Amino acid sequence: MARQMTVTQEGYQNLLNELNERKTTKREEIKEAIKIAKGFGDLSENSEYDEARDAQAHNERRILELEEMLKHVTIIEEGSTASDKVTAGKSVRVLNTATGKETVYTIVGPTEADPFQKKISDQSPIGIALGGKKVGEEATADTPKGSVVFKILELI
Repeated sequence: MARQMTVTQEGYQNLLNELNERKTTKREEIKEAIKIAKGFGDLSENSEYDEARDAQAHNERRILELEEMLKHVTIIEEGSTASDKVTAGKSVRVLNTATGKETVYTIVGPTEADPFQKKISDQSPIGIALGGKKVGEEATADTPKGSVVFKILELI
């Protein structure tokens, strides 16, 4: 049985958009690439044909994966989570107690995580550590670089 997964409304829309793009535009592009590659002759020694078929297989696998994800998604409704605790769908301003650096993280589901935009998964070490904490509390995250202690400064 597939695991239930949480996403924001934006994340849900992104999954739907990717699925639609792959079912329409991407399929047509690959179909055209296969048609062109077939025109090059003998398929047994045609690398363009092999690449196009590989792209087709990858695209179809991703379509199935997206469809399966969308069957088991729970959308995080804005304002539906407890307002005084860190939960998926919330942004939190934290202080790294060792470095004194403040950071704002947005807690999202695993499919939306983007560390470059400070969107961290609720299933990541930091997301797990912060989950359920309140302003003023500390959370210890066991990261690949070692333990990091964060003090929750604000829920946004």
